[in-house]
Amino acid sequence: MGSGAGNFVKVLLRNFDVLAGPVVSLVYPLYASVQAIETQSHADDKQWLTYWVLYSLLTLIELTFAKLIEWLPIWSYMKLILTCWLVIPYFSGAAYVYEHFVRPVFVNPRSINIWYVPKKMDFFRKPDDVLTAAEKYIAENGPDAFEKILSRADKSRRYKHEHESYETMYGEGYQY
Repeated sequence: MGSGAGNFVKVLLRNFDVLAGPVVSLVYPLYASVQAIETQSHADDKQWLTYWVLYSLLTLIELTFAKLIEWLPIWSYMKLILTCWLVIPYFSGAAYVYEHFVRPVFVNPRSINIWYVPKKMDFFRKPDDVLTAAEKYIAENGPDAFEKILSRADKSRRYKHEHESYETMYGEGYQY
């Protein structure tokens, strides 16, 4: 009878990551999320929403790099430790990762100018910059087309300046 219990403990310890992983990453967060929904506090809502966002990202990364991850024998333990750090409110791991890594990417993405993308510089050519692009446009469309663009930009800038001046003097609802 004693050896059966000893074998059971050995199996539990050998498969601890397999057994604890779903409890730590799914069962407890599910329970805590339901409890957070039922309270009036928004702090716990934010904690668990943040956790689920990070859990989703971790799952996507894990699915994307599954072939590479299977070569890491300690991946399941690393994931368990990471998940514990994210889940346990004492550590505030989910809030830390979200504020420092996820939020800057999704909330404040760097804008990309789709209208002008400089070409890569090769060894024999000067870099492609705004002046080069203007010269190229003039060569393709002529100086008159370039003058029209500059004229429209100037009119737009003057109109905007006049509009702001009228709003400053007469208020936002002023009709011209």
